[in-house]
Amino acid sequence: MTFALLSAASIGPLIILALLIILVIALVAANVVIVPQASAFIVERLGAYQETWQTGLHFKIPLIERIANRVVIKERVSDFPPQPVITKDNVTMQIDTVIYFQVTDPKLYTYGVVHPMSAIENLTATTLRNIIGELELDQTLTSRDIINTKMRTILDEATDPWGIKINRVELKNIIPPREIQDAMERQMKAERERRESILKAEGEKKSQILIAEGEKEAVILRAEASRMQKIKEAEGEAEALLAVQTALANSIKLLNEAAPGDNVIKLKALEAFTQIADSKSTKLIIPSEIQGLAGLAASAKEVFDTRTEK
Repeated sequence: MTFALLSAASIGPLIILALLIILVIALVAANVVIVPQASAFIVERLGAYQETWQTGLHFKIPLIERIANRVVIKERVSDFPPQPVITKDNVTMQIDTVIYFQVTDPKLYTYGVVHPMSAIENLTATTLRNIIGELELDQTLTSRDIINTKMRTILDEATDPWGIKINRVELKNIIPPREIQDAMERQMKAERERRESILKAEGEKKSQILIAEGEKEAVILRAEASRMQKIKEAEGEAEALLAVQTALANSIKLLNEAAPGDNVIKLKALEAFTQIADSKSTKLIIPSEIQGLAGLAASAKEVFDTRTEK
């Protein structure tokens, strides 16, 4: 009985010690903090700013220190809903914007402004109204880059005390009134039709040019063919005339070799003229002395008569 009481008395402190050890381990584990990549933790001690924890392992003093804010320092994107704005020429339109920003100072981001995102949205809407109010409708529709640059500059300067850097501002949509949209669509349709007409006219022009060039080449080819034909005909006539002259020369040569009389020579000359006249040559050289021709004819008659008597 006494042994049992002693065992119970000795086990009690061990349990309490074990519980204390477990409690200490749990307390230590609860206050070991790991800050992930691209994040920063704002730590307060007794309600006042203590330090900013960067990526890595940190230990927080229990009951004295607390993590006041967990800040993501990666670039973020906020798409704000469409805002009604009025142009310089009193046209009301809807414009929605996209803001690309990054927290550069977690401390200023935490203590510089309450609800930073709401503040950025309101500041963006105000800045947009001021810029669009200085532009007319046509300028607003054609000057997106200018508007984006102005907004980025103004917003970046205004958010600098909040530890925020505005990297880029984009006008996502510009929605004019319905009647203006209809007028723009009609104008765009007319512009498309005008471009189509121009393209069609240019196509017809090119087609006519090709046809004219084809006709020109055809005329040139026909003229060239006619010229070649005439050249060939002239060459043929020249060859025929040359053949006649060659034959005449050969006959004269043969006659000379045979020592013919005067009458025979005259007869052969008359036969040569007859052959020349029957050829395709367009030119015929006739002796100027008509008496010569008569003499040739008379001589030819005597020769024929002599041959008949024999």
